[in-house]
Amino acid sequence: MEPRLVGPGPYRATRLWNETIELFREGMPLRRHRSLFKNYECCFKASEAVDWLHELLRCNQNFGPEVTRNQTIQLLKKFLKNHVVEDIKGRWGKEDFEDDNHLYRFPPSSPLKPYPTRPPYRKEVIKFPDWNVPEAGTSQEHIPVKPLMMNSEMWFKRHSIAIGEVPACRLVHRQELTQANIEEIWKSMTLSHLQKVLGLDSLDEVLDTKLVNPKHIIHNVYNVNKQGIVILEDKTKELPHWVLSAMKCLANWPSCSDLKQPTYIGFERDVFKTIADYYGQMKEPLLTFHLFDVFVSVLGLLQKNKKAIEALQVSCLLLPPENRKKLQLLMKMMARISLNKDLPPLCDTAGTRTLMVQAFSHCILCSRDEVDLDELLAAKLVTFLMDNCQEILNVPSSLQRVIEEHVVHLRRVQIKYADADTDTTLPAPSFCRQISTDEFEYQRANGSQEPLAALLEEITMNKEISVKEKKKKLKQFQKSYPEVYKERFPTPESEAVLFPEKNKQKHQLLMWALKKPFQPFQRTRSFRM
Repeated sequence: MEPRLVGPGPYRATRLWNETIELFREGMPLRRHRSLFKNYECCFKASEAVDWLHELLRCNQNFGPEVTRNQTIQLLKKFLKNHVVEDIKGRWGKEDFEDDNHLYRFPPSSPLKPYPTRPPYRKEVIKFPDWNVPEAGTSQEHIPVKPLMMNSEMWFKRHSIAIGEVPACRLVHRQELTQANIEEIWKSMTLSHLQKVLGLDSLDEVLDTKLVNPKHIIHNVYNVNKQGIVILEDKTKELPHWVLSAMKCLANWPSCSDLKQPTYIGFERDVFKTIADYYGQMKEPLLTFHLFDVFVSVLGLLQKNKKAIEALQVSCLLLPPENRKKLQLLMKMMARISLNKDLPPLCDTAGTRTLMVQAFSHCILCSRDEVDLDELLAAKLVTFLMDNCQEILNVPSSLQRVIEEHVVHLRRVQIKYADADTDTTLPAPSFCRQISTDEFEYQRANGSQEPLAALLEEITMNKEISVKEKKKKLKQFQKSYPEVYKERFPTPESEAVLFPEKNKQKHQLLMWALKKPFQPFQRTRSFRM
């Protein structure tokens, strides 16, 4: 069984967990070991398991070469706790797995993680204001709009073949969009765009859309400073001043504006520990628990760099503003520290870039469920965020422009036709369903048959036009819409009924009148031989 790339979609973390267990059970070498004067068959040392699984994860494109040995040990601890492995005496359930010579084995069957059964989330259709009802205090009687009636003859003069009569129309002044309407538009169109980028049929299995707050989206788009950092209205949710000063100190090292230069060796390590401790004590990760599956699905797009960046741009708009701001400041600091060659080493056992990922991955992305690969997935996501933070944490301008244009369109004065829905041609802000080509052709054909048949009947029964003009129009109609014409006139006989033959015998007097008048005999000159 070879590792395969698990793309975006529902339960991606569960699929990766189960696949890793299957790969581990199938590929881990088992042999005889001796411990305490006793031989044990089909088992392995803890250090051997760490070596083999670490190499497997590093070569797996779902995780990548950034996986550390310590992360592999943490995963094996989870395996032991969830009875994926057990010690040679059959004990399991405790996270006491260490990188040593203790012996372990596989149980007869390792439990795979079941796929969660979530209740289906009902798709809420946005209820726009009733455009047909004028707003209180306004009247349309003063608008000088003349009803336009266009019959088939006038239409033929302009467009050759008409679809039918155009009914009376009038201008409709729409009601003012409420704040609730605007918020629902932003939420629906943002989620629709996210679904499109992820390539999913539905977001229901990766996101509970009821938990998405449209106020957060709007705030994250418009309440930003010149650097694109979110401006919070509630100042109590800001980072403490001492934490912000510490982050600025390391980000601008060795030029520190808020703090004096260090006076002892290891000062920069203490500052870094202060920042890591503050972010580490948060009860919920910055990307929140309910968005975990969304960001894990984005990881399946990392092979397509631009797609992944676009998906992360939209996903980060769903965050609470205080989380988004903390994430922006943290990622900018991590990116600058990892590239700062003047900063002394912050750890003796790991490089600066690796240390950044190890220290902050868990506070950025983690799962409520302990049976998960969140450490490995978080490390991969944080690495990508750190390399592309400037672009990812900016507002997606194309999405903002599309939504703003849609809102302007809804506020614009419309032309209203009788018995017609003004909004039927608007771009759907909610989810849509793709249909097959055959179904589209069927709907297109049947949707236009009735008005065309009505037009043909009008031409047929019109007694005000001459026979010659009627034949001309029918011939033109037959050429443009042969199927509709054939349905109305299936045989030549049915068509001939419209034009009965007239009596060809003409009146005798008329015949004489058409002859030339009598010409007298004129003598001509003859030639003699």
